[in-house]
Amino acid sequence: MSSEQKSQPEAPSPGEAGSESASATRAGFVTLAGRPNAGKSTLLNAMVGERLSIVTPRAQTTWKMVTGIHSEAHRQLVFLDTPGLLEPRDLFQRSMLGAALDAVGEADVLLLVVDASAPLGPRHRERLLEVVSRSRAPRFIAVNKVDVARKEEVEELMEWGREFLAATPHAIAAATGEGVEELREAVGAALPLSPFLFPEDELASEPVRFFVGELVRETLFEQYHQEIPYSVAWEVGEFREAEDPVYIQVTLFVERDSQKAILVGKGGAAIRELGKTSRIKVEHFLGRPVYLDLWVKVLPGWRKAEGSLRRLGFKIPAGGEDGGQS
Repeated sequence: MSSEQKSQPEAPSPGEAGSESASATRAGFVTLAGRPNAGKSTLLNAMVGERLSIVTPRAQTTWKMVTGIHSEAHRQLVFLDTPGLLEPRDLFQRSMLGAALDAVGEADVLLLVVDASAPLGPRHRERLLEVVSRSRAPRFIAVNKVDVARKEEVEELMEWGREFLAATPHAIAAATGEGVEELREAVGAALPLSPFLFPEDELASEPVRFFVGELVRETLFEQYHQEIPYSVAWEVGEFREAEDPVYIQVTLFVERDSQKAILVGKGGAAIRELGKTSRIKVEHFLGRPVYLDLWVKVLPGWRKAEGSLRRLGFKIPAGGEDGGQS
């Protein structure tokens, strides 16, 4: 274990926490980081108590950072759900990795999430060591999916996190809620003393139109297969809240004409089904009737074009850097 790892700040003990003034508040950013499909989005939703991040069985469905806010009497935990840590193959994936690493560097508390039901090989462990070296914040490791993992794997990962990452381990099952409340309590106690960063009644920092676009993208992952969902980006255009039903226009961008044909389907059947299912989700989210107007356009090679990525709201790594790819 490195000297840097040994010098990590410790979470306050119950006695220390209890000695604070009754009016003292803690607040800060809790960055959730980990491999794709480790369960970060499911954990954020469980921590906040609301369905903010999209969740599908497919890997790498979080493309942009999602902020979830959980406010208690004297604590405010601002969770940052980040894209999965991967080896980037194009500019789009480099952008996602850069966003995740930026969030790690800005964390007041770093919460690593690992999947106990899937092997964590040497290269993946080395990658997590590289990531935690970017932060001097208190570290926790959530060993997730303990409801389906072998007990030996859970115990080994918890010991590895404690010894090599200098992280306080917690065994959880984000999908069922097992261990989540205890983890949230421990993470909250490690936050710095601070006034609240957001109004107490806020659940997220992103605008409503962001979540509308994400619900459409979630449905894409549910209804389409192979590479199609990974080739579609969204842009919310008109959003007329004063109308009844609410009018929302969403443009879906694909890279090739062949992808557009698959997305639209024969006679428009596929896009109609996508719109119907997405609309039901959006209406549930807004609590109002919605007219969802989906358009499909070709934006050639958007995953590799800086201008297109910026238009779609993705940050380009400075100077063409790969955000830490080795």
